[in-house]
Amino acid sequence: MKLILFDIDGTLLWTDGAGRRAIGRALVEEVGTAGPIDGYRLDGKTDPQIVRELLGLAGHPAATDERTIASVCDRYLALLARELENPARHTRLFDGVPELLAALVPHETAGRALVGLLTGNLERGAVMKLRSAGLDPARFAVGAYGSDSGHRPDLPAIAAERAARRTGRAVASGDVVIIGDTPADVACGRPIGARTVAVATGSYGVAALRAAGAAHVFATLADTARVLDAVLE
Repeated sequence: MKLILFDIDGTLLWTDGAGRRAIGRALVEEVGTAGPIDGYRLDGKTDPQIVRELLGLAGHPAATDERTIASVCDRYLALLARELENPARHTRLFDGVPELLAALVPHETAGRALVGLLTGNLERGAVMKLRSAGLDPARFAVGAYGSDSGHRPDLPAIAAERAARRTGRAVASGDVVIIGDTPADVACGRPIGARTVAVATGSYGVAALRAAGAAHVFATLADTARVLDAVLE
C-alpha cells in the first residue's frame, strides 16, 4: 500500500496571500511586531516555525516561549478564517488537482493506496484552506500537520503511524510518497526513506526541485497519467 501525502500551499492550492496576511496581523496584535515578514519566505515551513523565526529575527524576547507562539497561532487561525471568507479574494486549485485526486480513488478502493496530507499548516488552518478551495478535508484519510510538530521532518513518521493505525497495516518507508512544491518537502521525507514527487507550482522551479533530490519533478500536475505513474511506481 502506498501512503500518498499531499502538501497544501503551492501544491494543491493557492490562497492569494491569505496566510501571510493573517500571520503578519496575528504577530502584530499579539506581540507588537511581525519582524521582517515582507522579505521572509513562508513556503516549506510549519506555522509554529514561521512564528518562532519571525520573532527571533525581530529580536523579540519571547521568540522561544511556547505559550507566546501558541497564542500567536491561535490568533492567526481566527484571522485566517476572516481572510478566507473575504469575497474580494479567491482560493484556487492548481491545474490537475481534481483529476489526480479522482484518479487515485480506484487505487484507494482496492487497498493499494491511502491518500493523506503532510503540511506545515496547523490542522485547523489546513481544514479551512481546503474548504475554501472546495475540497472536502474528509477526502484525505490521514494527515500530519504543523500542530503535530513545528519540525517538518517529524511529520512523515507521524503520518505513517496514523496510516498504520487506520488500516491495521504497517507502511514500509519506501511506500511513503510525498507530493510537494519545495525542497523542504523533499528533505522532510529523507529520515524515513520516503520518495518525493515535486511540482513547480509554488515558488521553486523545476531545476531547483530536481537539485533538491526529488524522485520526479513536474511543472504542474495537469498530466494526470504521468503524475499517477510517478506516484504509484
